[in-house]
Amino acid sequence: MKLRSFFRALCLAVVGIVSVCHAAENRQYYELRVYTTKDQEQQSLINNYWQKAAIPAYNRAGIKPIGVFTENKETPTNRIYVLIPFNSLGVFESLPDRLAADSEYQTAAADFMNRAKNNAPYARMDTSLLVAMTGMPKLAPPPSTVDKSPWIFELRTYISPTEAKGANKIEMFNAGEIQIMQEVGLNPVFFAGTLAGPQMPSLVYMTSGADMEQYKAKWRGFGPHPVWKKLAADPKYKNNMSGSQSVFLKRTEASQI
Repeated sequence: MKLRSFFRALCLAVVGIVSVCHAAENRQYYELRVYTTKDQEQQSLINNYWQKAAIPAYNRAGIKPIGVFTENKETPTNRIYVLIPFNSLGVFESLPDRLAADSEYQTAAADFMNRAKNNAPYARMDTSLLVAMTGMPKLAPPPSTVDKSPWIFELRTYISPTEAKGANKIEMFNAGEIQIMQEVGLNPVFFAGTLAGPQMPSLVYMTSGADMEQYKAKWRGFGPHPVWKKLAADPKYKNNMSGSQSVFLKRTEASQI
């Protein structure tokens, strides 16, 4: 079965996810990779791979912009986050063959891909496949992307207790939460439901700001917003989350976002 057909079948088979996948042809898909590292050398290897090999090859395949981020606080075990937008499942499905046929990529990526078992470029890589919400169907790079000025990014994951509750939370975002975040100046980069990944059912989104003080000030405008008050009071949106996770990130030299 073609990968595209598989994920379309997955959309229809999982209870409550139909609303996430409906008309997804008009929305982007995102792959979110998270590399776990054991030292700064691995962090450098991953960043260099994306900057010198992967991003140029993905761009040649029409896939851009690609975000490469690391945790805001520097540690020897910082994780590396890579956000890759795809305009269709077909592009996602065909990418491995395109990379295999790209001789420039194969040369540039050789050292990263062929490292010895006891000298691997990362400790582990996790990946998720996401589909953009209807309220924001395309990735939106923040204004700092052009000059690469200092910028912070917050990646949030909202976990729901069931597929139906997960679809309900996505509906809540489309009904107004996305609009509020845009209006209060949180510079959202993307909003998406998780089709496949380590934590499901869930949704993932990224907001951003020039600095932490300004960013927190923007968030303070969310709670009092009349649209949020209406959504929060609506009984149909009650108890649609069972947990959340958040990590603050900054772009690496490789990032196009």
